[in-house]
Amino acid sequence: MSAHKARRVIDRIRGCSYEQTLMILELMPYRACYPILKLIYSAAANASHNRGFNKENLIISKAQVNEGSTMKRLKPRARGRSYLIKRPTCHITIVLKNAAVLTYRNKYYDY
Repeated sequence: MSAHKARRVIDRIRGCSYEQTLMILELMPYRACYPILKLIYSAAANASHNRGFNKENLIISKAQVNEGSTMKRLKPRARGRSYLIKRPTCHITIVLKNAAVLTYRNKYYDY
């Protein structure tokens, strides 16, 4: 998928909680939602298994989409000609943070 199509979904979920993000992605009508939903599930599972975080306390602190390489294909046309088909790709980065730790720091420390 193109970076432009993925960005309109990522911009909507940036800063939301994990549960709120799942609801938003399941209800949005865009085709880019399914791969992003799988990415959110994977990131939450990694945070839960590797770091021991609770899934209810996770928030999306950083979400970005960068353009990837473009796959180029040739489509045969009339009279022996060919047209170039470009299939854009993108790199999606999701960072989850534990909201319980953030509220604990803000409550007991002055920055």
